[in-house]
Amino acid sequence: MSRENDYSVLIGLDWARAKHDVCLQYADGTREFAVVKHSAEAIEQWIVQLHKVHQGQIAVALELSKGPIVYALQKYAFVTLFPINPTMLCRYRRALSPSCAKDDPTDAFIALELLIRYPDKITPLKMSDTKIRKLAFLVEERRRLVDEKKRYANRLINTLHQYYPQPLEWFSHRDSELFMEFIIRWPTLEKLKRAKPETVSRFLTSRGSFAKLVAPRLEAIKKAKSLTNDEVVIESNSLLAITLANQIRPIIAAIRTFDQKIETLFHTMPDARIYESLPGVGKCLGPRLLVAFGEDRGRFESAQEVQKYAGIAPVTERSGKTTWVHWRWGCSKFIRQTFIEWSAKTVRYSYWAQLYYEQQRKKGNTHQRAVRSLAFKWIRVLYCCWKSKTPYDETKYLKVLKERNSPLLG
Repeated sequence: MSRENDYSVLIGLDWARAKHDVCLQYADGTREFAVVKHSAEAIEQWIVQLHKVHQGQIAVALELSKGPIVYALQKYAFVTLFPINPTMLCRYRRALSPSCAKDDPTDAFIALELLIRYPDKITPLKMSDTKIRKLAFLVEERRRLVDEKKRYANRLINTLHQYYPQPLEWFSHRDSELFMEFIIRWPTLEKLKRAKPETVSRFLTSRGSFAKLVAPRLEAIKKAKSLTNDEVVIESNSLLAITLANQIRPIIAAIRTFDQKIETLFHTMPDARIYESLPGVGKCLGPRLLVAFGEDRGRFESAQEVQKYAGIAPVTERSGKTTWVHWRWGCSKFIRQTFIEWSAKTVRYSYWAQLYYEQQRKKGNTHQRAVRSLAFKWIRVLYCCWKSKTPYDETKYLKVLKERNSPLLG
């Protein structure tokens, strides 16, 4: 298998924000280096001119499967992109240069070498279905927003501990919109005590879940004592608390908007019913699991491939008499997080999952290790549902386990 015969130009590309170093090989075997400015106009002028001079398909090898340069080049039908694992390129560079010397043109040259020498390892980028790509973007960015909200919420909690800890006792959800509104309206205990009980009561009863707690909260406010009387501590921290609460509120609103978009798009997909049938998925994890598998049934040939792709399957290394089993580093961290979060939730919603988790804990495994082991099992089950396009049925699965005399049900 040779790539030189399939493409009129082979390119190794080392990307950057301002410019891209490229190493080109033409049909006659000659090579040259060039630098392409990172702008829509410069990239288009370069690639279109290259295609005019060298008719035919152009292959581009680079360390990305998504990003600005990928989006810029994938719109051209005559360009085929070949993503290279950055680890592979790094180790190949070290093999060629033991001194670990590195520069951008050299990385472009190495990308070209890998493209030519290992056609069975470097495969073309295959774009997913438009809906899947959109859903993947939405669920990943939603998760980043949740992490951002958590970061600000932790800062707010730490700030309140400095001068005004009572709200942390009165509210169980310290990252909710109600909590933010409370802090903005009454950022100090002094201001809260000056407020009329009726005003505080109306505020708390504006959320139905707080209706039964109004009386105890009003009594707690009446009895509350200031942690400190230091004006510097109170004024500076209250200002920071208001600022953080105001930063969290739009993030909460953004997450709500993302949730609506995700739910609408998720339910337009034929496979949605498979993931909705799973125990403990809720509104968030169903779409994330759908993105992990995709809708292309030829994408994975076995459950083991999914386990490796998700980073759930461990890696075994052997050298002489030494064997070392370790965490899989080369994987999508977001996909691994998805399977682990979901597996942890299934312990409360699936009978066999709870039994398996308890079995792992009795063996002395930590919570995280037990959950990863459970995720390993769940991927096998979900893979069968995905391949056969069949929703999960707990009753049927328990029947299968019983027929196989599974030790879980023994």
